[in-house]
Amino acid sequence: MARAYTIATAALTLEVPAKWLDNTLSHIKVPGVRQEKQGVARRITIDGLLVVSIASLVINDLGISLSRAVRMAETLANNNGLYASPGGVGIQMDLEGLRSRLLERLERAVEVAPIPKRGRPRKNKTGRLD
Repeated sequence: MARAYTIATAALTLEVPAKWLDNTLSHIKVPGVRQEKQGVARRITIDGLLVVSIASLVINDLGISLSRAVRMAETLANNNGLYASPGGVGIQMDLEGLRSRLLERLERAVEVAPIPKRGRPRKNKTGRLD
C-alpha cells in the first residue's frame, strides 16, 4: 500500500491553502485519495498529489474549471504528460520534472507540517479556561 499524507502536509507541498485542498477533495473524486467514513481524515498519496498539482497548474495557466482540470490532470498523469482534447488541442508537460519537484517539496513539508491531534479534546473539569 502506498504511503499517504495528511491534508496539511499535502497543502504545504502543493503551496495551496489546506481549506482549498480539503474542499476540492470533498467535491471531486481524485485517484490516490483515501476517503473513509465521516470523522476519518482524508489521506492523499503521491499519485494523488501529482494529479492535484497538475490540476492546480492547469487552472492557473488556462483558467478552466476545477472538475475539468482534474480530468485533464488524470489524463496527463496517466499518459506520460501528454493530453489531446477532442477538438485536437494538445498539451505536453514535463511530468518527471514536476514529480521530482513535488517530491522535494513533500520532503520539506513532512518536516514542518502540523501533526493532527487524535481523540476527543479533554473535558474542562474545573470550569476555568485553559
